[in-house]
Amino acid sequence: MAIKVYLEDVLKKKEMTSKELCALVGITEANLSILRSGKAKGVRFSTINKICYYLECDVGDILKFDGELEGEENED
Repeated sequence: MAIKVYLEDVLKKKEMTSKELCALVGITEANLSILRSGKAKGVRFSTINKICYYLECDVGDILKFDGELEGEENED
């Protein structure tokens, strides 16, 4: 995956549970779990906005680009 999710790390740093964040953001625990696992195919900007607001972080703290193009294999 070209985008790596570090939401779990930020939650631990802020000493907040996933359940607490879900209540603040207004999403289900199942949807947050999909995002945390990196298996989400998309996420709304409004959701990212709320997550960053309540965790007092930047988008770059929870989402990072790994330098690869998703879906392409490196052929040497």
